[in-house]
Parts: sequence; structure tokens; C-alpha cells
Amino acid sequence: MHLLFAFFGFILLAVSSANPVPADDEDAHLTVPELIAKYGYPVEEHHVTTEDGYILTLHRIPHGKNSNKSLGKIAYLQHGLLSSSADWIITGTTHGLGYILADEGYDVWMGNARGNKLSRNHTSLNPDKDSEFWKFSWHQIGAIDVPTMIDYILELTNQTNLYHIGHSQGTTSYYVMTSMRPEYNDKIKAHFSLAPIGYMNHMTSPLMHIMAFWSGPLDLLFNLIGVNEFLPSNEFMALVGNVLCGDDDITQILCTNALFAVCGFSASEMNATILPVLTGHTPAGASVMQVMHYAQEINSGGFRQYDFGLDNWNHYHSLTPPPYDLSKITAPIYLFYSHNDWLSAEQDVIKLCKGLGSACAGKFLVSDNGFNHLDYMFGIHAPEYVYDRVISLMARH
Repeated sequence: MHLLFAFFGFILLAVSSANPVPADDEDAHLTVPELIAKYGYPVEEHHVTTEDGYILTLHRIPHGKNSNKSLGKIAYLQHGLLSSSADWIITGTTHGLGYILADEGYDVWMGNARGNKLSRNHTSLNPDKDSEFWKFSWHQIGAIDVPTMIDYILELTNQTNLYHIGHSQGTTSYYVMTSMRPEYNDKIKAHFSLAPIGYMNHMTSPLMHIMAFWSGPLDLLFNLIGVNEFLPSNEFMALVGNVLCGDDDITQILCTNALFAVCGFSASEMNATILPVLTGHTPAGASVMQVMHYAQEINSGGFRQYDFGLDNWNHYHSLTPPPYDLSKITAPIYLFYSHNDWLSAEQDVIKLCKGLGSACAGKFLVSDNGFNHLDYMFGIHAPEYVYDRVISLMARH
């Protein structure tokens, strides 16, 4: 439990008051298309249905604010756990990667995985009533959702391939897709992993460790984090926020937000002015199985399909879940990692790169030692530390 107290000690740090990106409190109540349109960019909303009935939402910025056409090159962005397409634009026009890529001439598409609040829909299942709706992990997101969205985009735009950029779970689902369905390697010009997550046994997130090594009754754990949907109980989050985080408004917000509770934050990179809009859009929702699948990775030290325990035989015809075959991944991958990342540890990234073999085209350590897991999305210096290099590498493919 010492890890839990370390987490709470860390969370009490003051958040930077730097304000490079002014935020409007009204933005917290706007939808993603409304936000994009408000700042003068063209926007489209699309819906696609998966083979198993999940209705997914895609957001598109077809070109930049000051141009009516793109380069004809597609940039597909896939969010992380508990997040949505909003991640790519809520930091504003100078810091949001969706806007930056559109202004660089890319046709930008931002996907939403099943179960988040923008893709919380199904042809026959009700997420509020049917437990069956939530029986998925990031395996299904990679094996079904992302390929479905990519096929829709390529068909609509009459293109044969695209650039894929993922953050956190958006990288995991990419590895699942290109290993389980290797034909999709031909549809990817290059993939860019921001905070890559494949192997996880060196990660340091205290709350993920608690879930991974929970030794109490499972029903008690599920009472704390949710049974189907990952929704930590109000009592639990209130205890975290009110008792352990003091009365400061900013630390209260961070302590009671499940996304920060899992991932942490970097005090020097967090722009406090975006907190209202950020907390208006995140956490965006996820299944308990998604979180538990990551907890299993911490325990196993492998990169494997979901462990159903005694039911593995019925799912896989083996006693243990099969590993993902990274040798099936052939499209070039660039890995971006940092020392202060609670979920994507340097040792695990290096192991992932070795497993990818020649597909690992490069790995880049962020120069700021304080750069955290969420700073790839919300950090003040994310464009300078990460996005500029991504755009430069995209130009090579």
C-alpha cells in the first residue's frame, strides 16, 4: 500500500499556472464538433457499425482553417484509455494535435472506441441495462473497432493507406490490429506510438498496481471500480479528493478524476486553464475488462490476449491466453516514451521495440525527465517535444 500513499503525496503537488492556451469555460459544455467549429475549422461527424453491432463515432477535420484542401494524406488518431476524440483538440488550436495536423495539410480523422461516451451505442444492446454490452477489452477495440474505422475512412476518401497515431491504449489496439489482422499493415504508411503500451510489468501507476495485485474478494474490488463499466464509486473518489487532496480546487479536480488517478500528472506541464474543458470531456468511459486486461499484463509480464482463467480453454483451446505475435507487424513504428510515465516504462518500451524487430523504425526519449503519460495529450510543451518530430517523420513516408 506504500505505492498508494506515494501517489497521494505526488498528487498534492501544485499545478502550473502557466497559460499558453487560453480556455473558455463554455468549452466544457460543447461537443467535439461544436468545439472544432467554434475555433474556425471545418468538421464532420461520421458513424460506423462494427460486425458485432457497436456504433462508433468518428470526427473529421478535413483541412486546416486557412485552406480549403488537404495534401490528400490521411492522419488517423486513436485515443487512450478513458478518453475520446476530444483529447486531440481540447488544448486549443496551437497545442491540439488534431488542429496542428489539419493546418499542416492532413485530412485528420479521430476515432472513438466502443464504450466511451461518444461510442456508447449498439444496434441491440443497452449499455445501461445489458451487461453483454461491456464484455470487451482493448482486444476487441484493436481486432474489430480500429479496422472497421480505417476501412470506412479509406473507402470514403478513395485512399489505400493512412498514417496512424495512437496514445496509450491507442497504441495497444494498434499492435493488436496489425498482429491479429496482418493485412492491415499494408494500409498503414507509418504508425506513431505516443506512450506505447504493450508490455507492462515495469509500470509504476499505484492504482493499477492495486488492481493487479488485489488479494481481497473480487466483489469488493468491483464495488470500488465498477462491475461492467469502469466507474470508481463516488464514495471512493470522494475519499480520495476530500480527505487526501486538501481544499485546493485544482488538486480536488485531479484527485477525483479517474483518468489522473490512474495516470498521474506532471505539475510543470499541466496548463491549469484547460482543466474545466478537460474534465468536461474526460474520463470518457471504458469497460472494466479493459482495465483488468492491463492489470493482467502487469502480472504476466507478457503481451497476451485476455485471461479468462478456468474458461480459457473454451476461448482459446489452451490453459493460458495466447501471446500477440509481434513478428506479424511489418508497417514502420516510431515509439515515443518518457522517464516520468507511470504506465509506459522505459524497460517495457525497449522490450517492445526488440519484439517488433525491423518494424521498430525508431524510438525517441522525451528530453524532459518530468514528462508524464498524459503530457503527450495535454502537456504545455507537447508540440515542441513530440508533435514536431512526428510531423517531420510523417513527411518521410
